Amino acid sequence: MLEISKTTNLLEQRIYKYELQDVAEPNLYRDIYPYTGVPRVAFNHRRVPLGMPKEIWITDTSFRDGQQSMEPYTVDQIVHLYKLMSKLGGPYGIIRQTEFFVYSEKDREAIKRCKDLGLRFPEITTWIRASREDFKLVKDLGIRETGILVSCSDYHIFKKMKMSRKECMNYYLATVADAFDAGVMPRCHLEDVTRADFYGFVVPFVNELMKLSDRAGIPVRIRACDTMGYGVPYPEVALPRSVPGIIYGLKHYAEVPSELLEWHGHNDFYKAVSNAGAAWLYGACGVNCSLLGIGERTGNIPLEAMVFEYASLRGSFDGMDPTVITEIAEYFKNEMGYQIPAMTPFVGQSFNVTRAGIHADGLMKDQEIYNIFDTEKLLGRRPSVLIGKNSGLAGIAYWINGYYSLPKDREVDKHSPLVVQLKDWIDEQYAHGRQTTLTPHELDEQIRSLGLL
Repeated sequence: MLEISKTTNLLEQRIYKYELQDVAEPNLYRDIYPYTGVPRVAFNHRRVPLGMPKEIWITDTSFRDGQQSMEPYTVDQIVHLYKLMSKLGGPYGIIRQTEFFVYSEKDREAIKRCKDLGLRFPEITTWIRASREDFKLVKDLGIRETGILVSCSDYHIFKKMKMSRKECMNYYLATVADAFDAGVMPRCHLEDVTRADFYGFVVPFVNELMKLSDRAGIPVRIRACDTMGYGVPYPEVALPRSVPGIIYGLKHYAEVPSELLEWHGHNDFYKAVSNAGAAWLYGACGVNCSLLGIGERTGNIPLEAMVFEYASLRGSFDGMDPTVITEIAEYFKNEMGYQIPAMTPFVGQSFNVTRAGIHADGLMKDQEIYNIFDTEKLLGRRPSVLIGKNSGLAGIAYWINGYYSLPKDREVDKHSPLVVQLKDWIDEQYAHGRQTTLTPHELDEQIRSLGLL
């Protein structure tokens, strides 16, 4: 039978409805996940079409997944970061939502104080245990949407929950029905989706969720969770590791609208950002991130990375203010004592710093030669250099001009007496066995002792 597809608006054969495969033994995909070896990427050469939604956005889990991965934040810290997140996301709410715990008095105070700010974005959502009492708590707090865990791989269904697939699905559906009865919009976290039997469990389960949603008249959001970071963004990869395949399947066979589809990834195999970009490209409106990528094990998708990924894909920040990323990084470092690895893109101390003298010479002639973009304009950070034995005269001159913010008419070049004398002193340090770069304080002290600035 032919019908117009709701997702492509094309005349198509009626979508095949997958039924639950209630297997006796768990499918652990041992050919792909041997455990005693590196997980393998299997290809089936099946391509799925790109399907970028009309709108895409970022959601945040800093106060849930992020907070449980480091020392708990104080209420004041949560409120301050929430304000910075709103400022970063801009007036159109590109950072659309952020999720909170609700269990402790501190959690609830943080929610109340953030709500009292009256900011439209990011919308406050929660994450709870799947129980009637918790749904009531969310409703009483005036929260519209909450996340609940619906683990979907056989690793979890058989090994952790000790259930069959059918028992597990019925349990989840009853829980979601409780959410609807409480008048709360559930966000179903499909935990471990990249090790799940996609067409044997995930799609049949989500199909039933969408039916429940239709009957209740309340939307259900689907968050596809790459819990272990196994997803890959490459085309023609076989399930369950294919991010394009997962997003396409949820849209096409489970008929989840893009605006109710969200990707949550981890960075165990360094693919968090590329996987999130793929999720956008293949049809998910939302990607779930955390500030600085802080999260379980190797972390979540860094929110600041997706701000720039958004601008790359859309050609505009659409009202986002990327300079706030530097404010957020400084707050984590100075107020919360969090040590950001120096090489971290966009926020690390060495992000736009070079040690090589030849690079510094290029920076002096034209920043664009060695700087990825105008970091001073977009992040409030002028490109800089570290001074070491390979810096050369050009590097020293560039450092002096930047460190002292010298106006154009007072800038030094590599022929200036100060630069030449400082170079002689630096060479002497390394001639006596020094191995490390020189600190700004050391250089400043020596410059002042020379009395030439």
